[in-house]
Amino acid sequence: MDIKDIQALIKFVSRVGVDEVELEKDNFKISIKKNQSSIHSLTEHPTAIPQTIQPAIPSPEVPKNIDSESEKEVAEENSKLYEFKSPMIGTFYLSPGPDKDPFVNIGDQISEGAILCIVEAMKLFNEIESDVTGKIVKILVDDASPVEYGQPLFLIEPS
Repeated sequence: MDIKDIQALIKFVSRVGVDEVELEKDNFKISIKKNQSSIHSLTEHPTAIPQTIQPAIPSPEVPKNIDSESEKEVAEENSKLYEFKSPMIGTFYLSPGPDKDPFVNIGDQISEGAILCIVEAMKLFNEIESDVTGKIVKILVDDASPVEYGQPLFLIEPS
């Protein structure tokens, strides 16, 4: 039995929904056990004892209570702001070139359709336009940083 056969057997076991399979052929024995976290245990020697791996259970997060007035004001102010999110995966640039001025700065008034930044994806430089009119309150990403699809890039106060 080669590695491709073993991989095919593991895929078959996970597709069918069986929790445990043992196969013995000549001097070769394989045991595949599926626990709740889908971790497989393989044994190639008849005398080996499979070990069970227990996944670490993260501790539940305790919600943070907002006690002070300033924290409440900040939370209220942020709820009024619009999060402009990245429409694609790539590298974020604030300016059209290294020696050029940024498209926008904190405090700038922007209109719908204004260019906010560039996201480079696969050697293509895509100009990203605003979909709201308002004022740039905060830039959430550093220049030349990688960004993910849906990652907040700017906080904008709509007008």
